[in-house]
Amino acid sequence: MLSRAAAAAGEVVGGGRGAGMTHAWLFTGPPGSGREDAARAFAAALLCPDGGCGHCEQCHQVLIGSHPDLEAVRPQGLSYSVKQTRELILRAAGAPTQGRWRVILFEDADRATESAANALLKAIEEPPPRTVWLLCAPAPDDLMITIRSRCRLVTLTTPGTEAVAHVLATRDNVPWETARFAARAAQGHIARARALALDEEVRRRREAVLAIPRALTGVGECVAAAERLVKTAEEEAAAATAALNESETSELRKLYGEGSTGKGLNRGLVRGGAGALKELEDRQKSRATRIKRDSLDAALLELVSFYRDVLAMQLGAPVELANDDVRFDLDQLAKSSTPEETLRRIDAIMQCRERLAASVNPQIAVEAMMLSLRS
Repeated sequence: MLSRAAAAAGEVVGGGRGAGMTHAWLFTGPPGSGREDAARAFAAALLCPDGGCGHCEQCHQVLIGSHPDLEAVRPQGLSYSVKQTRELILRAAGAPTQGRWRVILFEDADRATESAANALLKAIEEPPPRTVWLLCAPAPDDLMITIRSRCRLVTLTTPGTEAVAHVLATRDNVPWETARFAARAAQGHIARARALALDEEVRRRREAVLAIPRALTGVGECVAAAERLVKTAEEEAAAATAALNESETSELRKLYGEGSTGKGLNRGLVRGGAGALKELEDRQKSRATRIKRDSLDAALLELVSFYRDVLAMQLGAPVELANDDVRFDLDQLAKSSTPEETLRRIDAIMQCRERLAASVNPQIAVEAMMLSLRS
């Protein structure tokens, strides 16, 4: 990917800004298309003196996130606030320290609030002469039209099963059959495929989700399945945030003097940091909620892929089945239902995703979906 980014960067920066360089780029593509990786490789190509050789210290620093002229941000919570955006804009205004450009890589830019998006628009409209913005979002429509119109669009596509399997086999030494299974099950999402190939717990959770359709034999089973799904997401969020929360809180308390010696020093400084601690706790809660939602959404997408395979079998479509390892379950449901019923079930899952995005209580939203899948 770095070589392709280098070629692209060479075309636009080879003769300076007048040769086609622009100050804002928008990388779009479905989950798993590698839009953040492509943006980071493009940043390396911009900051490397050789246009992105992939071997020098500059390229290495960009790819591991330590280059002084690269600012990479990713919203950790439900959204990216206007306060965070304004702080980012101030940092973006600085001059580059080593190369020609100061690069701001904004992952998940679609999570910016409306106020944050308006602040970002002003920064993109009047950027410093040596600042380049690299925004990442699933689709152009996920950003304000005024921001889209000021960015050069880079559209990525999901890689095929063979390509993803090749990456797993060559980069991670995954056996070919396992690599192909993971690539097919992940539907081109490289990070998801890697997790499926290397993590037994991820494979176990997938199996549990794919077992849901055959378990929905009654109302009680629907409620129980919903409870299990929500509980699993909560446990995953807790596991992902516990150690990080403790570390962040400890560092902030130390910053404000907890444990320091000296008359009146400890109490005064800790009390002065109460507001900062409260703000940190709010960010941590928002991050946990985001991880929980992402976990639930991943499970719902697994269900969508299951019913999509059922529909393909019902219609005789000549497509690769993402869940060929549970073909018996697919075949049973395909024979016992109609394509119209399958489409209705897919609609119920998509409606649940919309409700979760709108902050509906997860237990209620998932229970309603399970009942629709049964009926």
